[in-house]
Amino acid sequence: MESSMILNNEQINHKMQRIAYQILESNSNETELVLAGINGNGYVIAQKIAEVLERISDVNVLLCEVIIDKKNPLGEIKTSLEKEIYTGKSLVLIDDVLHSGTTLMYSVKHFLEVPLKRFKTAVLVNRNHKKYPVKADFKGISLSTSMKERVDVVVSENEITAYLV
Repeated sequence: MESSMILNNEQINHKMQRIAYQILESNSNETELVLAGINGNGYVIAQKIAEVLERISDVNVLLCEVIIDKKNPLGEIKTSLEKEIYTGKSLVLIDDVLHSGTTLMYSVKHFLEVPLKRFKTAVLVNRNHKKYPVKADFKGISLSTSMKERVDVVVSENEITAYLV
C-alpha cells in the first residue's frame, strides 16, 4: 500500500507549538493545567506540548495518561493520575489523530464523571470523517480524506511524522 508523508518532524513540531500557544491563550487565567494524553501517540504528543508550555509560560503542567483499549473502548478507562488530582482543574484531552471519534468519545465520557473547571480536546491530525459528534478544539491540521484512506502518525525516538496511507 502506498503512503505519502503529510507532515514531517519539523512541521509537526511547529503544529504542536501552535497548539500549545492556543491552549495557553484559552487558559490564560490558569496557574495549573492538566494535559491528558490518550495512551500511545496521544500521550507522546501531550508530553511534547507540555514541554512547549513549560518553555513559554509559568503554568504548572500536570501530565496524565489516559489508558483505553482502542479495540474495546467500552471497557474500563483508567488514568495515570487519581481523579482527585484533576477535579476542578482545566483539562485538555490529547490524541494524535481524530479518525472516527470513537476513542475520543469514550475518553470524553470518562472525564464527564469528574467535575472539571474547563474541558477541551486537541489532536495533531483531524480527519473529517467522524462517526460521533466530537470535535477537536485545537488541531494541528484538518484533512478531508476518503473513507479508505488512513492517517498514521509514526513516533520514533527522535522524530514524529504523519503519513496518509
